[in-house]
Amino acid sequence: MSASETHSAIEAICRIESTKLIGALTRMVRDLDLAEELAQDAFVEALEQWPVSGVPRNTGAWLMTTAKRRAIDRLRRNARLQQKYETLGVDLAVFSSDGDPADGADGIEDDVLRLMFIACHPVLSREARVALTLRLLGGLTTAEIAQAFLVPEATIAQRIVRAKRTLAAAHVPFEVPNPEERNARLASILEIIYLIFNEGYAATAGSTWVRADLCADALRLGRMLAELAPSECEAHGLVALMEIQASRFRARTGANGEPILLLDQDRSRWDRASIRRGIAALERAELHGTLGPYALQASIAACHARAFRAEETDWMRIVALYDALAELQPSPIVELNRAVAVGMAYGPAAGLELVDALRDVPALQSYHLLPSVRGDLLRKVGREQEARTEFARAAALAKNTRERELLRKRAGLR
Repeated sequence: MSASETHSAIEAICRIESTKLIGALTRMVRDLDLAEELAQDAFVEALEQWPVSGVPRNTGAWLMTTAKRRAIDRLRRNARLQQKYETLGVDLAVFSSDGDPADGADGIEDDVLRLMFIACHPVLSREARVALTLRLLGGLTTAEIAQAFLVPEATIAQRIVRAKRTLAAAHVPFEVPNPEERNARLASILEIIYLIFNEGYAATAGSTWVRADLCADALRLGRMLAELAPSECEAHGLVALMEIQASRFRARTGANGEPILLLDQDRSRWDRASIRRGIAALERAELHGTLGPYALQASIAACHARAFRAEETDWMRIVALYDALAELQPSPIVELNRAVAVGMAYGPAAGLELVDALRDVPALQSYHLLPSVRGDLLRKVGREQEARTEFARAAALAKNTRERELLRKRAGLR
C-alpha cells in the first residue's frame, strides 16, 4: 500500500471512530470544544504514528487512550482547572481501555445517543441543535449539512459556532435529561438520525455514492431510540424507513460503484430480511397513532418494497401518501418527489407540469435533482434536446463524483 493510500485508510478509520470518541470525551470533560480538540489531537497523532508503527488492532481504544492522555496533560498544566481534573480522575477510573464507557444507568447505553440528547437542549434553536449535533456526532461536514438544509455553507458554520457559545454561556449541564425532557427533545434527535442516514444513503460529495458506515450508525441509533420510546409512532416510523431503504444497498451500485436508479435495480438483490424488519417496524408505528412524516415516508418505501417488479409499483397510492406528507410537512423537496410519483401514475406530462412550477423556488436553484427530474420527464415526453440540457445542468450542480458521471452520461457527455 502506498503512503497516500495508507494516509487515506487512516483518515477513514478516524472518521468512523470520530463520533464515538467525541461522545465519550464530552461525557468525561463536560466541554464540547475541549472534547472536539482532544479528538483532533488523537487523530493527528494517529496520522503521525500509524504509518510507522502500523494500525493497532483496536483503533478505538488506541484513540481513546491517546485522547485521555492529552486531556490529563492539559488539565495538569492548568491549575485553575484542578476541580475539573479531580472530576476527570473519577471518570477515568470508570473508563478502562477495553471496557464499555457507558454504564447505562440512565437507560441510554450509547455515548453518541446520550450526547445527542444533551446537545439538543431547548436553549438552542431547532436549526442550531441539528447543525451542531450533525457536525460533532453525525460525522457530517459543514458542506454536507448545508446541502441537507439547502442553505449556504457559511450559514451552517455560524449556527455551529453560536450553538457552542450558547451552551457554554447557559452553563448547560452535561447530564442526560429526565424522561419528560427527553420526550421534548425527541423530534430533534429523530431529525438528526434521519439526516445522517440520508447522507449515507446518497452522499452529497466525494467519490462514493453510498456511505454504509453512516447508514449503519443511523440504524443503530434509531433502533436504540425506538427501544427508549416504545410508544412513539415516529421512532418506529424512522426505523421502518431506514430498514426498507437499507434493503436496497446491494442493488444501488454496480460493480464499479456507479449508481443504479431505483427503477433499474435488480430487485432480487434487495435484502428481504431487512424489508421484513422494516414492515414490522411500520406496523408498530401504525399501532401507536396517526402516521407522521417518517412513517409516511416508510409507507412510500414499503410500496416499492412490496413490488417484485418495477411495473407492479402502486404509484397511485404513492401519490396519495405524498399528498398526506405535503400537507403534514410541506417542502419543495416533498413537492419534487410528489411530481415524480404523479409522472409515474398519471403520465410524464402531468409530472412535468408540477416540476415546471418549482423551477423558480429559491431553495431549489442549486439543487441538482430538480433539473435531473425535469430532464427525465422531458425525455419521456419526447423533448430530447431539452432533456440533455437539463441533465447537463444537473451534472454541473452535482457534487458527488459518481452521481455527476451518471448525469453526464444521461446528457450524452463523456
